[in-house]
Amino acid sequence: MSFLLGLTGSIGMGKSTTASIFADHGCDIWNADAAVHRLYAQDGAAVAPLRQLFPDAIQSDAVDRAALRHIIAADPTALPRIEAIVHPLVRENREYFKQMSKADVLVFDIPLLFETGAEVEMNAVACVFIDAKEQRRRVLARGTMTAVQFEQILAKQMPIADKLARADYKIETDTKDHAAQQVRAILTEIREGQNHA
Repeated sequence: MSFLLGLTGSIGMGKSTTASIFADHGCDIWNADAAVHRLYAQDGAAVAPLRQLFPDAIQSDAVDRAALRHIIAADPTALPRIEAIVHPLVRENREYFKQMSKADVLVFDIPLLFETGAEVEMNAVACVFIDAKEQRRRVLARGTMTAVQFEQILAKQMPIADKLARADYKIETDTKDHAAQQVRAILTEIREGQNHA
């Protein structure tokens, strides 16, 4: 039986880097953002139901994320209706991954793990963190969003202090080596626990 580890944190705190470290140590990784991209891609499972709701959001048989963002910004009822379609499809994809994976530890990279209640499906949760100044520097250095957009995303996420308080493991991502050291310690504890179960 695989051990299910939720991996969460706030934007720019090193979740993707940490997930790749877990992968380097033999874990299978399921990524929520990648699952949504697959659902939105050409012929993805979310395209047809979203076309019925918001035909303007579909371009070339795929969901146009920019168009979807405009719709959400203009219509306060849009987001819950989109989530009602997308969240069950994401959950279905996660279940399929659980059944197909053979690794002893499965890591679920889910930014909104606590916000969506997905932590109840996990055996434990690890939360990555970094101080707010470094987080802001990393996000804005990517050049993919403005400071205002960054603040809007932060406002939608649970404060990192709350996530850390609810997590079983905390991973500080100040350097990649330090993150790797913490990942190894977590996996040793999980794997030793599994061997004694």
